[in-house]
Order: sequence, then C-alpha cells, then structure tokens
Amino acid sequence: MLDLIAMYEAQKAFRNRIDYKGDDRFGELILALQVELGECANELPETFKFWAHKENNLQDALIEYADGLHFILDIGHEIFFEDFDMIYLLSGADKKRPIATQFRYIFALVSKLDKTKSSITFIELLSEYIGLGEMIGFSFEQIEEAFYVKDVINHERQSEGY
Repeated sequence: MLDLIAMYEAQKAFRNRIDYKGDDRFGELILALQVELGECANELPETFKFWAHKENNLQDALIEYADGLHFILDIGHEIFFEDFDMIYLLSGADKKRPIATQFRYIFALVSKLDKTKSSITFIELLSEYIGLGEMIGFSFEQIEEAFYVKDVINHERQSEGY
C-alpha cells in the first residue's frame, strides 16, 4: 500500500515553501491537475488514440502520473483533508473499466471536487487515481519512487527560482 500520510506530509513541506500570492489557489490546483491528467493520458496513446500507431510510453506516463498525485495531495491540503483511514478502506478503481473510461471518470471527479470541495469527493478522487495507476500497471513502489524523485526536482526548482 502507498504511504499516503508520508507523501501528504512531503507535499505539505513543498507547499509551505512556495510563496503563492494568488487569490484562487484551489482553482489553480484543479487546472494543474487536469493538465497533468491529460499529459499522462497522452503518454498512453494505445489507451485512447485509436487512430495512432504509437506505443505507450510508460516511463513518461509515470512521471506525469506522479505530477498529478502531487497536485491531488496539494488539493487535499487546500480543503484541509486529514482522514486517510477512509482512503485505505476504499478498493480503488473498477479494474474491468477501460483505462480511457477511468481517465474520464477521474476528470469528472475533479470537476465535481471543483464545485463541492467535498472531503468525500476528494476520497473518491484519490482512491480512483490510485486505481488508475494500478490499471496502467504501476506498482506502489514505482509510484512512491516517482513521487519522491519529482519532489526533489520540485524543491531544486524552487531553489533555482522556478
């Protein structure tokens, strides 16, 4: 199982480092998550580009997936989410669902969360997102490693004035 609490705390440390001065951090995070979801899907052309003859790029998809996870956890901080026990109780995605359908379902959950800022919707979103990673074929170890590699990159970028 993913150590979501440790990842959540790592995201909190990065979040505290950013000097955000905008009025709508939540809305900016929602858009950033939507972009990362699209970028992840784009690395999996076999999933939805039925007209293309390109193979999936799982390594780049994992990087984009980890980016999305950073934004989801940051959104959790934005809505003051704390109840990770509920996430561990959920089983995640319906593994019989096509991956393209899973992406659309997650997009719908992001839109719903944008409107409601509900902890219940956040739980469902995070659970379904973890399930998406499993459906793509990522192990929990791969997800955590990609998350922490990106966390280091994010901190380095902040040090460089990114």
